[in-house]
Amino acid sequence: MPFRAYHMTQTGQLRVELTEQQVKEAFEAREGLLWVDIYDSTEKDGPFIERTFGFHHLAVEDCTSPLVHPPKVDDYGDHIFIVVQGLRWVGAPDVVEPTELALFLGPHFVVSNHNVPLPSVERVAMRVASSGRHMRRGPDFLGHALIDGLVDDMLPIVDRLGDIAETLENEVIKSPVQATLEATQDLKRSTLRIHRVITPQREMLSRFTNREFPVIREESELFYRDVYGHIVHIGDLNQLVRETAENAVAMYMSVLVVRQNETVKTLSILAGVFAPLTLIASIYGMNFAHMPELQWRYGYYAILGLMAVVAIAAGAILGGSRWLRSRFGKAAPFNKVFPGPAEFRAN
Repeated sequence: MPFRAYHMTQTGQLRVELTEQQVKEAFEAREGLLWVDIYDSTEKDGPFIERTFGFHHLAVEDCTSPLVHPPKVDDYGDHIFIVVQGLRWVGAPDVVEPTELALFLGPHFVVSNHNVPLPSVERVAMRVASSGRHMRRGPDFLGHALIDGLVDDMLPIVDRLGDIAETLENEVIKSPVQATLEATQDLKRSTLRIHRVITPQREMLSRFTNREFPVIREESELFYRDVYGHIVHIGDLNQLVRETAENAVAMYMSVLVVRQNETVKTLSILAGVFAPLTLIASIYGMNFAHMPELQWRYGYYAILGLMAVVAIAAGAILGGSRWLRSRFGKAAPFNKVFPGPAEFRAN
């Protein structure tokens, strides 16, 4: 089972690269602070965790399971079990999925478990290995550092989704193509995943600020309250991104409707021009024997001329409409379309 272990002794000495036997001895000694970070764990590692630390098998199953569990905190008396979630990019540049970090937090130990690499945990491990930071103030402060880093890594992702939402909104206006709609739908699914992560996690983090768990000391509550504020802020930003994505979809449908209306209007104009021409051609296409114009030497040219006159007249009448001028020509001035107070008084 891959893991890394750090032990801060009561004298302030930091021990690193502990073996499995040393981890078990430090855990049973209940002196100083022990942090064991288990990564890339599988269900096969469950018996080792139970045997070494004596944690409840239900909590161990949540750790080693490949499934992502909802954020929660369970009190087991001498320690608490915490599940927090983060975010990471996957696949397309606007698709995110949740990640999971499990923590066993006790009076003299912190055991963390994650199945995928987490940059926030790596940063804490680097600070601990270099100077022992985050471990000198106790397990609750170390737990805060791990949770706070995971939450803070959400903010750049949500900000990036906000930039993508604004870009898609502009693309919908310029070019409402199917690819833009699909990207917008992917963005909406990402915001929904974030909402499912943030909502229960916000409620869970609020429990650390009311002295519910003895392992969370009073001096560390302020720091957990700060994490709670961050998750609330991220939730508000995600809601704005979600609304922008929904507006982009609605705008996409509106633009399509407008374009369809423009096409129908254009076809209606063409039908209005060719309808009288079709009528004339239909009349002289009938097979009656006694039609005066059939024997006229210049009848064919006269009918063509009549059709041309009718087409020009219909085009001139339709060309005088305001819609056609705005569609194919120069739009009318604003003050002509919407007269100001002076024009109203003059009328």
